[in-house]
Amino acid sequence: MPQHITVLNYDPEWPLKYERERKAIAEILDGNGISIYHIGSTSVPGLAAKPIIDMMAVVRSLEKVDDARGKFSELGYEYLGEFGIAGRRYFRKGGDERTHQIHIFQADDWNNIERHLAFRDYMRTHEKERAEYAKIKTALAQRFPYDIDGYCDGKDAFVREMEKRALLEYDGTWDRLYIAARKVQYERKISPTIDAGAVCAALLTEKGNIYTGVCIDTACSLGMCAERNAIANMITNGESHIKKIAAVMPDGKAGMPCGACREFMMQLDECAGEIEILCDYETKGTVKLKALLPDWWR
Repeated sequence: MPQHITVLNYDPEWPLKYERERKAIAEILDGNGISIYHIGSTSVPGLAAKPIIDMMAVVRSLEKVDDARGKFSELGYEYLGEFGIAGRRYFRKGGDERTHQIHIFQADDWNNIERHLAFRDYMRTHEKERAEYAKIKTALAQRFPYDIDGYCDGKDAFVREMEKRALLEYDGTWDRLYIAARKVQYERKISPTIDAGAVCAALLTEKGNIYTGVCIDTACSLGMCAERNAIANMITNGESHIKKIAAVMPDGKAGMPCGACREFMMQLDECAGEIEILCDYETKGTVKLKALLPDWWR
């Protein structure tokens, strides 16, 4: 039976459905998962959409995703491999009356990751284009109620144009830093007295390079925070000027640098007070280093 295409007014329940499904998917991906995002039209408040929860997951290894296909099947998902997009793993749930779909990319596939996030953010912040997109989709659903190809072809030109505009506006720096940090974050036992990797960090330099580091915890006072590890990596590679830095805690949330890390960064150069620090990844909330050390001793 062909898929029945319906476009509904925005439903506040859609983000809640995403959150419930995200938790189940995160359990399947486990240590392979880096981040999961609500994308597509149901992720855009106020936008009419097919009631299908679109999700994008970023992982360390696509091979491990393939190995977990049985677990996805137990959750009701059909595995379709790349399904037309190189480097993707695509899963869908609900059969002909689809309810959920997952697009999974490896962490280094920034082009695919970026275009999905850019389009979502553009639709969230551009009311005129959002209204136009809703109008197009509603008309196409009425014209092609059982023809998914006709529906998709009808909106293809608009989507491509919006994606082009979105990419021109999109600043994915914090997303890149977060993913880079999470990519190296996993707990590892170095010796009976040293653990590492529970906390991670990534920084962006003035030259546009990203350096990462993980925390090293020891039984004495010789350990190192993830931020200072990333800074050491930067200095080792001949740079010393930080523009932005993000630290990620074991629960996946952004964390603030400790006092020692703040002091260390402040001493790097005369403009170090302008370093932006990620406070909240979901909202992209930030603070400048100088606000954390307002009466710095120098």
